[in-house]
Amino acid sequence: MSLYTQSRSLPKQFRLILASFLQRPGLVFADVLPEDAIEKAFVDEESTFADDDDAVYTPAITMWAFLSQVLFKDEHRSCIAAVARVAMLLVAWGRGPCSTNTGAYCRARGKLSGKAIRQIAISVGEGCEQKLGEEWLWHGRHVRLVDGSTVSMPDTLENQKAYPQNPEQKEGLGFPIARIVVLLSLATGMVTGMAMGPYAGKETGESALLRSLHGSINRHDIVLADRYYCSYFMIALLQELGIDLVVRIHQRRKVDFGRGWRLGKEDHIITWDRPKRPPWMGQQTYDRMPASIEVREIRVHVGQPGYRVESFVAVTTLTDAKEYPKDDMMSLYQSRWLAELDIRAIKITMGMDILRCKTPEMVRKEMWTCLLAYNLIRQTMLQSAQEADVSPRTLSFTAALQTIGTSWLVMVLSDKAFASLLIDAALAAIAVHVIGNRPGRIEPRAIKRRPKEHALLTKPRDQARAELLKGKTM
Repeated sequence: MSLYTQSRSLPKQFRLILASFLQRPGLVFADVLPEDAIEKAFVDEESTFADDDDAVYTPAITMWAFLSQVLFKDEHRSCIAAVARVAMLLVAWGRGPCSTNTGAYCRARGKLSGKAIRQIAISVGEGCEQKLGEEWLWHGRHVRLVDGSTVSMPDTLENQKAYPQNPEQKEGLGFPIARIVVLLSLATGMVTGMAMGPYAGKETGESALLRSLHGSINRHDIVLADRYYCSYFMIALLQELGIDLVVRIHQRRKVDFGRGWRLGKEDHIITWDRPKRPPWMGQQTYDRMPASIEVREIRVHVGQPGYRVESFVAVTTLTDAKEYPKDDMMSLYQSRWLAELDIRAIKITMGMDILRCKTPEMVRKEMWTCLLAYNLIRQTMLQSAQEADVSPRTLSFTAALQTIGTSWLVMVLSDKAFASLLIDAALAAIAVHVIGNRPGRIEPRAIKRRPKEHALLTKPRDQARAELLKGKTM
């Protein structure tokens, strides 16, 4: 195997990030994030440092190490592990090993622009989305999945101030928690937008976070969401932007298929009247909202034993029954479940349900770095799917993550010829791991493995430690 050696300028170049994610010029979708676009994002945000020839933690090396932290899990996610990877990389490049002290790396990581990381992550997702062929779209249209979740982080004063713990928990017993809402591509699974805010408080709900993401959705796109987002004003605001919505009806809204304009059995168009102005909406915005809107309501029958519901009603602004038949609408809404799987890939497979950074600024950088890594993995999956002529949704995200992780250092050290062989082998390997098609799958929402029994901490740790020193038992 041929390796790059004695190349002192290479660490300053962002090609090592793309190489580690199995990217090379000429691959389909590779042009959505060229090396100079990454450099430009950091330069534009004045996030440049370590210009000396002997500098170790350049923006490229620091970003590469940061991405490796979110790519791996458990003890391999630590700053010590990241610095160890950098040290081994420099030795392989013919340079002396750097210090394994994490201080320099942590300071360099703090200098990275969170805005630049966010811009790069979104540009990957949106760039791939716009290059998709018609065969991967729904009725020729782009569909954005929307869903919300929460993440926790270390219990520091700074984190607690920005992202307070659950108000139901006693002070000192909980962890800071943030609410996130993500926009995901139905076709690719890639993140095209993310909003993050406190778990509780004024204008911290999922609907408020989604409203902040309206600018990340393109005209003529379709938003696919669950019933939490079903409201008159959400529909009206999206329609104002030329965006359609498919959503499960809110549980408080009554449905009467005997009213309205009948399109078919349990399929009609109904008029909703504008409700009173909500507290979060300004009077000027309220005045421009239409006095009424027409929506289409469709009853979907599940008919599958073991499901929690036998039927539900979907609401949509796609009112043309000829262009969007009922069966197609039912199938589209059922694919909303993919959002749950994508978020599980981010939180569980990538281990981002519990963040590690100790300040709000670094927490946000960590979250966007995770989403950047997630999108780059999805980009590689797109390339594998394209070459294998299959849908990217049929490929295993976990297998792709493991393949990239296995070749993380090797790809950076390989010459062009050997790297090309590795990439071809990796893309072929990813295409082999196809997700099983199991329609109607039923599983209990329970786990078999019992957790270890430990007493719950019911008082602040400092207080509990002091009591132990006094000879008291928990």
